[in-house]
Amino acid sequence: MQTQNVSTDGLDTAFRAYFGLSDVMRRAQGDALSALGLGPDECPHRIIASGAHWRLRDYAPDAVSPSLMVVAAPIKRPYIWDLTPSISAIRYCLSQGLGIYLLEWLPASRDTGNNGLDEYASAIFECIATISQRCAGAKPFVIGHSLGGTLAALAIAAAPESVRGLVLLGAPLCFEAGESRFRDALVCLIPSDLSGEEPVPGSLLSQMSALASPGTFIWSRFQDAALSVTDRQAMDIHARVERWALDEGALPGKLVREMIEQLYRENGFFLGTLHITGKRVGPFSLSIPTLAVVNTADEVAPSASVKPVIDAIPAKDARIIEYPGETGVCLQHLGILVGRKARAEVWPEIIAWIKAHS
Repeated sequence: MQTQNVSTDGLDTAFRAYFGLSDVMRRAQGDALSALGLGPDECPHRIIASGAHWRLRDYAPDAVSPSLMVVAAPIKRPYIWDLTPSISAIRYCLSQGLGIYLLEWLPASRDTGNNGLDEYASAIFECIATISQRCAGAKPFVIGHSLGGTLAALAIAAAPESVRGLVLLGAPLCFEAGESRFRDALVCLIPSDLSGEEPVPGSLLSQMSALASPGTFIWSRFQDAALSVTDRQAMDIHARVERWALDEGALPGKLVREMIEQLYRENGFFLGTLHITGKRVGPFSLSIPTLAVVNTADEVAPSASVKPVIDAIPAKDARIIEYPGETGVCLQHLGILVGRKARAEVWPEIIAWIKAHS
């Protein structure tokens, strides 16, 4: 695919304002669906630490070991981890005796629009330290999905001694040209001189993702809805995911620019040329037990974006679980978090792996 970047003339203030208004309208649509009973039903939690662009949630009343810190993806809201009691990943982990914490990213504003990879990694470090202190020095495990998993891996590669292990769910880390249609299309669509000073509206990122992979973000959703129509629970999950997808929030322009340039275009993490908080990182620095789950039906984080990194990790304790996807999840990229088959077959393996390394 020949790269022809879009001019940044289209990303001026008026353009961002248009998509910013789209964010507001989409959230209003989500609120309307919530009024119909499709809103989030989250576990009780409290905030135990916070920064300008993040908050750390604690779901357990007492310090519990082993502890597991969820790094949510900064795209949209983190309740996809706790969508409804029947398929909540948070509730499942609590039921298995883990102490659960969740790092929630706040929508970018003009004051936080220039936060990049270093600032997100620093927040992860601070949260890990908070949890370790709360648990009498015991190091937590860290788990992340999608971009949350990517950010977690980048940060932990700079300080692997701070955690017990890492679990990656559909989290791409290798961005070799020609190995992922989604990667190649995004590189073509997003300009290389994207401004890092202003927030990027969530609706704009959603539109870019749909253009990069219409099969994933448009047609497969219709297909999933059609296949779920005779299954009441599947249709309920599908509808709740559609409602979640409307909860748009802006990302920092600096973060988007650095992700596209340093990861997607340069493949900096896999090649070991990326620097996080002053330290060179790559698969060679992930010297901790690592478990990755790959949905073989997912085009956003295909096996080619995960397996090369797992194979290159120097620690002998690095493993991949393949999950074939399922009906009733709306988006296959979210299947590991909201799928009933994933809950029954994959999550017990994840919990067993964590406890075996405790």
